[in-house]
Amino acid sequence: MLPPSYHASPASTRYPVLYMHDGQNVVNPETSFLGVDWGLDESLVAGAAAGRLQEFIAVLVWNTPQRLQEYMPAAALRWLTTQQQCWYDRVEDRYYNPTSDAYLAMLVQELKPYVDQHYRTLPAQQHTAVMGSSMGGLVSLYALQRYPEVFGAAACLSTHWVPGGGLPVAWLAQGNIPDPATHRIYFDHGTEGLDSEYGPYQKQVDQLCKAAGYTEGVNYSSVVFPGETHNELAWRNRLHLPLEFLFGA
Repeated sequence: MLPPSYHASPASTRYPVLYMHDGQNVVNPETSFLGVDWGLDESLVAGAAAGRLQEFIAVLVWNTPQRLQEYMPAAALRWLTTQQQCWYDRVEDRYYNPTSDAYLAMLVQELKPYVDQHYRTLPAQQHTAVMGSSMGGLVSLYALQRYPEVFGAAACLSTHWVPGGGLPVAWLAQGNIPDPATHRIYFDHGTEGLDSEYGPYQKQVDQLCKAAGYTEGVNYSSVVFPGETHNELAWRNRLHLPLEFLFGA
């Protein structure tokens, strides 16, 4: 998705880039889950017109039927194999055999070079961000940890911390928080539906990130939306907030 001024701007004008998971849900209600999209295009146009957003290029990466495997941090399961078997048994079968390392390698080694070659991007790490919801939030954070030299910021909406009773949080606690000197992270969640399970895990992650050196309002944001649930409409209604965190004017 190209920003409003892209074709009219000088050839020297370059734009930051946002890579989004579950891309079929982002701008088109006909392809989005339950027929509601995130309205990314509308948020970008409105935010730029109001002077709240820098314009950016968005790369919308659709998921596949293997979504859970593509988005489950593989390093967390590798770490788990070094732990007690009883802890390993807590991870639900559907999260086994993750392919997230291959998925992120595709983004970094194939997709990003193509985008940077064919569009007027700002390719550096500080201008490259990633965003997703639920499992997409999980793999967005994993992208920062796996490729810290490529992705400078992540927006993780309704992050799905619950596999294995909080395995991703336990793995983060093993020194796997992205460097606060070079990264920025946005988290949020609601309090209803599936989001109602996230609060205790998110508090642990907030504590870990603060201990690692992140500062709320500077390079970190963690927001709770009381009454909001786990679906595209909820994420659509608050999309302007992570966008302003990532690309605020």
